[in-house]
Amino acid sequence: MLVVKNLSKKYPKNEKFSAHNITFTVKTGEVVGLVGSNGAGKSTIIKSIIGVLPFQEGEIQVDGYDIVKQSEQAKKRIGYVPDDHSVYEKLTGREYVNYMGSLYGATKGQKKYAIDVLAKQFNIDYALDTQIANYSHGMKQKICLLGAITHNPSLWILDEPMVGLDPQTMALLVKYIKNYAKSNRSVLFSSHSLDTVQKACDSVIFIKHGEIARIVDMKKNPNADLEKMFMEINEVKDV
Repeated sequence: MLVVKNLSKKYPKNEKFSAHNITFTVKTGEVVGLVGSNGAGKSTIIKSIIGVLPFQEGEIQVDGYDIVKQSEQAKKRIGYVPDDHSVYEKLTGREYVNYMGSLYGATKGQKKYAIDVLAKQFNIDYALDTQIANYSHGMKQKICLLGAITHNPSLWILDEPMVGLDPQTMALLVKYIKNYAKSNRSVLFSSHSLDTVQKACDSVIFIKHGEIARIVDMKKNPNADLEKMFMEINEVKDV
C-alpha cells in the first residue's frame, strides 16, 4: 500500500509550492486516480512518490518502507509508467522487458510470464524481437507498461497511461488495472480521461494548484459526475 502524509514540494526559484500538504492513502486492492488540469501538480506528486524528486516536507511510504530513508526497498516495490513512455530504443522489446525485470530483481519465472503471457495480452508479442526504435507511439507505450510490471510490483504507478493507445487497448488496460489491484496490489494513476477514471478507480483525487481539492469515493458514488466536478473545481464556464 501507499501512504502519503503532508507532502510538500517546491521547485528552486518558485515562490509557490507545486504540491502542498498532500495526504492520501492507496490501500491494498485499490485503484486510485489523480485528476487535474495541466500544471495542477499531478506529475510532481507522482515523481515525489517514486523518489525522482526530493521534497521539502512530508513522508511517503510504500509497503511500510520510507521512500527517503529506505529508498532501495521502497523503489523495488514500485512499477512506474512515465507520461512520455521513456524506453531504451536501441533494445528489442524482449531485451527491454528482461532488462527492466533484472533491474528490479524479477525472477526468471516472472520474466518468462511477462514475455509469454503478458505480451500476448497487450498484443505486443509479435514485435518482441524488433528494435523499439521502430515501434509506433502506441507500441512504445505498451512495452513500457509491460516493463513496469515484469517484477510484479506491490504498487503500480501510471502517469497518463492511455496516451497513444487505441480504444481496444485502452479497454484492455482498464480491465488489467482493476484485476491487478485485486491480486493484492495497489494502483495509482493520473489521467485526463475522466471516462477511464470512472471505469477503473475506487476513489478519485482532484488536484488544483498543487493541493487536494476533493476526494471522491467511487464505491459509494459509482455514478458521480466527474466531468461536472472537474468543471466546478477548476471554475470552467460553459462554452
